[in-house]
This record gives sequence, structure tokens and C-alpha cells, in this order.
Amino acid sequence: MPAKKRGYLFKVLKYIHGQTNIKLSEVKSQNWIKNLPPIERKSNGSLPRMTPSQRRRSNTLIRNVCSNYDEGNCIPLDDGGECICVQSISYSVRCKFFRHVVLEDKRGQSLKAEILRDDTTKRCTICRKTFQSSSNNAKYCSACAEDVLRKQKAQHARKRRSRVEK
Repeated sequence: MPAKKRGYLFKVLKYIHGQTNIKLSEVKSQNWIKNLPPIERKSNGSLPRMTPSQRRRSNTLIRNVCSNYDEGNCIPLDDGGECICVQSISYSVRCKFFRHVVLEDKRGQSLKAEILRDDTTKRCTICRKTFQSSSNNAKYCSACAEDVLRKQKAQHARKRRSRVEK
């Protein structure tokens, strides 16, 4: 398992157990995915659904981020034979690991906001990506907010300098 993917696995175990000194042999022996909370369901009891573009983005995330993905197969579901990753072939959010680890990663935040849309989900006025808002006044995602703030400060400083008498 590549070191990059192994790092995410340790983050998950730290999230579940609060432990930091875990060895890889302990990781393989524990059935830690069962300890993850269940996937949230909609009010009618169905799982969250993805559009085709969201599914393509989720498959890219799974290939790049998921530590359980191995050339199309799911490592925890492997019982000797090949077992295809359920999340990569489904339009519903079915995998606990995908929901609680891959979507929580910084690369999966915007996809999480789109899939699990609720009243705190907003769309950035600049780049049109969705993001989770903690306030009612939020207009920009975190990436665009820095640029907008920098431009607003520069504009304010120019305006203030122009008012100064010489």
C-alpha cells in the first residue's frame, strides 16, 4: 500500500479510536470500518444519490484518495477473490469509508456539499462551486474568499489614499 494512502488509513483510525501510535499490522487485523457511523439517509429513507458528473468526480477521488481502493477492488471486502469497489459502480453513497473519510478530505469537501445538500450548503458567486457555510453572510468558498478579500482591501486602500489631501 503506498505511503500516501496509508496515511489516510491512520487518520481514520485516529478519528475512530483517538489513537496515534498504531502499527500497520494492527490496522490490518482490526475490522475498523464497522465502527464508522452509518450513512445519513434522506427523510424518505433512501441513500443520497449522485448525478453522472458527481459520480465521475467521486470515482476520481476514490482512485486518488481512498486507501481501500486497489486497482478497482475493495480491500476490506476482499475475502480471497476479487471484489469490485461498490462505491465506484454506484450512483448512491453506499460505502461508509467513502462517506466519512474520502468526502471529509479537503479534496472531497465540495463534492460532499453537493451530494449531501442541506440548508447550510451554498454556491460560490465567483466559481459556482458548492460549499458548506457556517454563517448566513457567506458568499464565497474558501479558495475564492482569500482573493476577494485581498481585492477588497486593495480597493479600500486606494480609495482611502485618494481622499488624503496633499
